[in-house]
Amino acid sequence: MKIALVGYGKMGKIIEHLALAKNHEIVAKLSETPTLENLNSPDVVIEFSNPEVAFNNIKFCLEQNIPVICGTTGWLDQKPEIEKIAEENKTAFLYGSNFSLGVNLFFALNEKLAQMMSPFKDYSCQLEEIHHTQKKDAPSGTAISLAEGIIRNSDFNAWKLDETQDENLGIFAIRENEVPGTHSVFYKSEVDEIEIKHTAFNRNGFALGAITAAEWIQGKTGNFTMKDVLELN
Repeated sequence: MKIALVGYGKMGKIIEHLALAKNHEIVAKLSETPTLENLNSPDVVIEFSNPEVAFNNIKFCLEQNIPVICGTTGWLDQKPEIEKIAEENKTAFLYGSNFSLGVNLFFALNEKLAQMMSPFKDYSCQLEEIHHTQKKDAPSGTAISLAEGIIRNSDFNAWKLDETQDENLGIFAIRENEVPGTHSVFYKSEVDEIEIKHTAFNRNGFALGAITAAEWIQGKTGNFTMKDVLELN
């Protein structure tokens, strides 16, 4: 594939290294706004930029009928508009709060556990995420995805940054140096606690997942998630 990287920070550089190892071609490495000239006619765009510019980056690429794989979090209030643009332009858009195979299996496990725990009202639920201090959004997109998975399968109706209270599922967001990403879900009663946890050791899993999604999306139209790529639906 010809891949354009929109956003060339730490993730972009890892994606470049791993994509080249898989014999893909990197035709653009952009830290600036994408244009027809600087994108260099890619087969797919992989977008890992900043919340402030993600919407405009994705919108432009989709309007040029270029499929987009997006891993930027913190802009999701505008996601429905992006999905509409993808449909109108008969191209493809795939958003992932986290592209790691392990995390996407963790998402499925989280939903299953939420279903199992829902009848047992003695247990309270709490989420916790830990990331590096350079992460610009809190809570993480991964934590939000976990929270939404629990909400769909429980009596919670919203999440909030803080301790769980009534129908609001709590998320603690912690920032520490050099932590790629750790996510935990706790169910606690007066007598015991159940915990499931995913710990990323480095960013390679995220990058490989994004490349896998880019390979998978070729020739498709519509809006997708990593569940579609991994056939976890």
